[in-house]
Amino acid sequence: MSLRFYNTLTQQVEEFTPLHDNVVRMYTCGPTVYNYVHIGNLRTFTFQDILRRWLRARGYQLDHVMNITDVEDKIIRNAKAENKSIQEYTATYTQAFLDDIATLRLERPERIVKATEHIPEMVDAVKKLEERGFTYVSDGSVYYSIANFPSYGKLSHNDFSGIRAGARVDVDEYDKADARDFVLWKAQKNGEPGWDSALGKGRPGWHIECSAMAMKYLGETLDIHTGGVDLTFPHHENEIAQSEAITGKPFVRYWLHSEHLSIDAQKMSKSAGNFFTLRDLLGMDYTPEAIRYLLASVPYRKKLNFTFEGLKAAAASIDRLRNYKLRLETDKFPAGTNSTLAERTRTASAAFDAALDEDLNTAEALAAVFEYVRDTNTAMDAGEFPAGNVAEALEFLTRFDSVFDVLKPSTRTGGLSDAEVDALIAERAAAKKSRDFTRSDEIRAQLAAQGVILEDTKEGVRWKRS
Repeated sequence: MSLRFYNTLTQQVEEFTPLHDNVVRMYTCGPTVYNYVHIGNLRTFTFQDILRRWLRARGYQLDHVMNITDVEDKIIRNAKAENKSIQEYTATYTQAFLDDIATLRLERPERIVKATEHIPEMVDAVKKLEERGFTYVSDGSVYYSIANFPSYGKLSHNDFSGIRAGARVDVDEYDKADARDFVLWKAQKNGEPGWDSALGKGRPGWHIECSAMAMKYLGETLDIHTGGVDLTFPHHENEIAQSEAITGKPFVRYWLHSEHLSIDAQKMSKSAGNFFTLRDLLGMDYTPEAIRYLLASVPYRKKLNFTFEGLKAAAASIDRLRNYKLRLETDKFPAGTNSTLAERTRTASAAFDAALDEDLNTAEALAAVFEYVRDTNTAMDAGEFPAGNVAEALEFLTRFDSVFDVLKPSTRTGGLSDAEVDALIAERAAAKKSRDFTRSDEIRAQLAAQGVILEDTKEGVRWKRS
């Protein structure tokens, strides 16, 4: 058994071994909770779930940290527009995210940590960078000088030798081709939240958040860091620059990045407006299992083009597997054991394992399962599948489902949970406040279709189930 992953840092598929004993220290860039996550985001989190499950299936223990970014530019703008504190504003979308990952059966990391609960650690990280000569101050804000980190660009493999010295950027997200000094600590502006600190009153930049939290919980060198491919530059590049400037040690040994999910061959994103949330798809009566299957079916380093035909095919594939399992559990088989079929089971199981060992090739793993189902169904039809081979076939299905987790039907009845109703009502209130009455009416109609009746009162919105 040898696990191999494609490492963005080296651009090679490498054999994986943890740095310390049998424990994999892994960090995941979690959501920025300014809105509901869309299924493009959830594709990345589904990949991380498959990775978690397969590491554990291969005997590793996990120490996995995921962050919640609950302070950054978009959050501040949106919270201000709704006249809420950032804590009030982000609470709705943080809970919605946790509900979404539970619905999709994504395992929760050992720790989920919020940026706003780790401000002292971020200030400490910036102070260490100051002491080591990697920062400068301008207009009260502290910036990282990338010219002082000669290996800047080693993750994204971009040539930044021609960067303009002193060019800097204040916003958290910027042009993917534009290398600039980035802000570590933003001086407080009028109307913005701020924290008192040795750096002055202000707030952290986005990039320092992950470095500080990752090293607090996982140490100076991590085994695995995961995220969407769009985070490679600048976010992950900046994480490396910050962390390695502080410690003088490699920050991450294996960088794993998930490719985009696209719709109509375009990247799905909130900025493009071409996205679906999990709630959207559940409202169309697609099951969590079908959505999970589709998101996991294409290997994580390949683009996944989302279509409703693909979702229907995913549902059909799950039905086929469930019917096969039911047949194994309920059919009457002849006595005895077939050694050829036993070998076929071992071959299928080995092919399944080998596919996932080789950089989580989920497509090949699924192919191994369905070829086995086809062959053994044929044997059953011919009366050549003995009762003695049933247990091993079920055991193979159990191994498959310990990773893909789609065989058990969802207990969801199609109705919205209370938390989902509350989140939609909050979104409707925000739409009304911004005079987006079309969206407000859409949400009322969506809730009505789910049997939720709204009543606008002076005290606020009341709701009940019809």
